[in-house]
Amino acid sequence: MNKKVKWILVLLWLVIIFEFSNQPATISDEKSKYVVYLFSEMGINLNSLFGNFANFIVRKTAHFSEYFVLYILLFNALYDKAKMKKVLLIAIVIVFLYACSDEIHQFFIPGRSPRIRDVFIDTFGGLMALLLNFYRYRKKQNVKVI
Repeated sequence: MNKKVKWILVLLWLVIIFEFSNQPATISDEKSKYVVYLFSEMGINLNSLFGNFANFIVRKTAHFSEYFVLYILLFNALYDKAKMKKVLLIAIVIVFLYACSDEIHQFFIPGRSPRIRDVFIDTFGGLMALLLNFYRYRKKQNVKVI
């Protein structure tokens, strides 16, 4: 896949994250409840597993997943074998900065508010993707990974 397509995918994903964050709290909450419902239709009752926290778990898992994917897309767009460590770092910094801007954006959305906890969850999603990429890179180099 060429660089232009990789960057288009990054931009598309940024727009998707923006659109999720642009939804008022009532709409976002209804979508989370619908996900809980879909899981129950598949025989996985999140309410019995997590009680009143099922909606919360779904929302925070979405945060983690969105930024996990963002990191992977950024890594692929920035990829340069000769500068691997720099690429790993730049991608996570971009994830963190976008997570911060996303929370600031939510300040202006009805019923939403910025939460530092969400920045941590978002960045953690990116860090998990970083570790996955680092592990894959080290494995390709045939270097023992701790």
